[in-house]
Amino acid sequence: MKHMYDCYELNNGVRIPCIGFGTYKATDGNGEETIKTALEAGYRYFDTAAFYENEEEIGRAVRDSGIKREEIFLSSKVWKCDMGAERTKASFEESLRRLGTDYLDMYLIHWPRPDLDTREWKKLLTETWKAMEELYREGRVRAIGVSNFLPHHLEVLSDVSDILPAADQIEFHPGYTQELTVDYCKRKGILVQAWSPLGRMRVLKHPLLLELSEKYQVSPAQLCIRYALERGVLPLPKASSYERMKQNQEVFGFEISGEDMLRIGTMPPAGWSGEHPDFERVRF
Repeated sequence: MKHMYDCYELNNGVRIPCIGFGTYKATDGNGEETIKTALEAGYRYFDTAAFYENEEEIGRAVRDSGIKREEIFLSSKVWKCDMGAERTKASFEESLRRLGTDYLDMYLIHWPRPDLDTREWKKLLTETWKAMEELYREGRVRAIGVSNFLPHHLEVLSDVSDILPAADQIEFHPGYTQELTVDYCKRKGILVQAWSPLGRMRVLKHPLLLELSEKYQVSPAQLCIRYALERGVLPLPKASSYERMKQNQEVFGFEISGEDMLRIGTMPPAGWSGEHPDFERVRF
């Protein structure tokens, strides 16, 4: 990847910009203006979800921008409380209505199970995926995928699906790289996307990243984004200011050496959100 408008190719041939704009909590406050600023900064891929409660703001900002719909890549997600065939389809229609569009570029299952007490979660997941496949076949969405799925969740789909997920959006950053899941997805041809690619302040202030950011004359955030790209992972950074938005794009003028990639990849655990699909949320 040499430019933010370079694209990955999903396993169904759909092209997707190599850097997207994550919108979870990025639109708190004046969200519409944040999205307009991101559009002005050059972002064309916006990742949202029903749970984020910002689809209407994103839709208005995109329409007001005057940019053609086909030049924007819009991705949303069905929330875990809306799993199941009919509720998934209804949630999809609501996302289209709020975004003000008649199709999505990508639609994801947000979490593999609604809660830890649902014993029949595999059946519910299968029904949800079948609904996703139906939406895809109808041409309502250009690609379908998942979020926060680990290999054993993906195996449930592989046993029953006709269509392989195009992407798996997981927490991925230095200090939390989920190597088993990344390796599984790469072997299956599933694009890994990184939510929270910058980790948190514990990551950005880590001595190794501070050392390497000085070496490469970039910010720790730029180093994290570049690390994801060099791993073949699509990062979804978020920012509130135009300057930070542009800085997060300026990651194509340097390469991380093989040795330093290994050093970053073997950092001690750092910056984990506490979220895990199979366990209770850990509060730090």
